[in-house]
Amino acid sequence: MVENLRRILFVEDERDIAEVVADALSSEGYEVCVAANGRDALDLLRTGIPFDSIITDVSMPDGVSGIDVAHEAARLNPAARIIIASGHQLGHLPQIPERFQFIPKPYRLAGLLNAIG
Repeated sequence: MVENLRRILFVEDERDIAEVVADALSSEGYEVCVAANGRDALDLLRTGIPFDSIITDVSMPDGVSGIDVAHEAARLNPAARIIIASGHQLGHLPQIPERFQFIPKPYRLAGLLNAIG
């Protein structure tokens, strides 16, 4: 494993988007774990794997929202950068804590990489 490899948890229920973004992030040198919904994301977070960044869509199936994932990620990985994405306008979403960064969908890879830092 590369010493400076950064690990990202990417949470996206739209399979095509998840594959394209995960491939793009991997090609930029990131190790990417993909979760198809909030429950899978929580399971991955609770394994103790340290993630440098968590990127989650707000709207998720199965009763666990991206905001739920973000709060649990902040608790379990306090140093992680947490990015919440949505195709809805920020004003139409539940309040997102200042600690979390919001990016609108659709986003470009350059914008996502900038958010990751």
